[in-house]
Amino acid sequence: MNTKQFFVAALAALAASSALAGDLPQRAAPTYWAPAWYASPQPLWQDNFVLPVGVPRAFEQQTVRQTVRLSVGGERLRVTVSNAFGRQPLHIGAVHVARSTQQSTIDPASDRALRFGGKADVVVPAGANAVSDPVDLALPSLSRVAISIYLPAHSEPAGFHWDARETVYVAHGDVTAAARMPADAQQLSARVFLTGIAMESKQPASTIVALGDSITDGNGATPGSDGRWPDALAERASKVGMSVLNAGISGGRLLRDGMGLSALARARQDVFSHAGVRGVIVMLGTNDIGWPGGPFAPAEPAVTADAVIAGLRQLIAQAHQHNVRIVGATITPFRRALEGTPLEGHDSPAKEQVREAVNHWIRSSGEFDSVADFDRTVRDPADPSRLLPAFDSGDHLHPGNAGYRAMAATINLDTLMPKR
Repeated sequence: MNTKQFFVAALAALAASSALAGDLPQRAAPTYWAPAWYASPQPLWQDNFVLPVGVPRAFEQQTVRQTVRLSVGGERLRVTVSNAFGRQPLHIGAVHVARSTQQSTIDPASDRALRFGGKADVVVPAGANAVSDPVDLALPSLSRVAISIYLPAHSEPAGFHWDARETVYVAHGDVTAAARMPADAQQLSARVFLTGIAMESKQPASTIVALGDSITDGNGATPGSDGRWPDALAERASKVGMSVLNAGISGGRLLRDGMGLSALARARQDVFSHAGVRGVIVMLGTNDIGWPGGPFAPAEPAVTADAVIAGLRQLIAQAHQHNVRIVGATITPFRRALEGTPLEGHDSPAKEQVREAVNHWIRSSGEFDSVADFDRTVRDPADPSRLLPAFDSGDHLHPGNAGYRAMAATINLDTLMPKR
């Protein structure tokens, strides 16, 4: 075969292979799972603690319906149920998901029964989570959905989150598919068993996590209003395809366990385990400073600014080890916090000095990738040690809806993305 004949044969073979390739099925475009909602699990505490747990010590032959707002949307979803702090296996009898309309009511046409490995029920080992199979349910960003969980056997609320900022409904029997919960359903203010929802996306996940205490968890926001500062941030982030997860725990602390594990202990699970984490916003220290010597921790010694700063430096190191950008949020004022209540004792001149010293370091050290100056945003210019009255929820510790929205507005989303 001469050179000309060789090239003719080669071209013919190439044309034939191209024709055959056209007959092959096209490979589907890849999809990804994006975290769309999260609630940090907490262990139950004993009855002698200053605050009640606010949930039954066990559920049995009951359905729990909980409403959440998704940060990002998609065509399919997965749900995570938690037995994180359980001592016994948890039997989940059935789980349904549907669009929420109002209160405990759902859109029946959207109701979907979830499966776990193809089965309607699942046993979750002590200390573990269970992730559902994907289910088709197209939802836009910021959709509100209801998750209904049936618990056929004695079940301790081991995946518990104390401050839901939503009404949680509990009814007898398996009513997971009911359009509305019965009129006599018990109402709770805490979440149980439900810890996460992920949505299928055509783009890799791009996730921001808010790590904090009750001011991140949204205490002081109107229940059912999606009025927390991470909620307001999620409204902005959803426009650019980013999700915001709220890893706040009321009573959470940086250095010590409080109403949940310390932030240093839980950051690995509550922040860095999520898909596509690009940035974390840290607002911690209020309870480390405020609890000692008060009703929450009467025998605990006062914390120093150096100790809080050392803890924040550890979070910075963890974030950078995971190639995650970290934003330091200054600690908001708490003069007269919880005044006139059995919980009074959160503030003092000495505690204010510690708060100011930590805030000075956050602003000036340059160790965070950027700073969200929540303190400067919500404090009263006439008295910087207290909240501006227009932003105060009324307890002088937690902002209300207006204060939380102002806090979210201070965050520059660009600072949360890795540098190219």
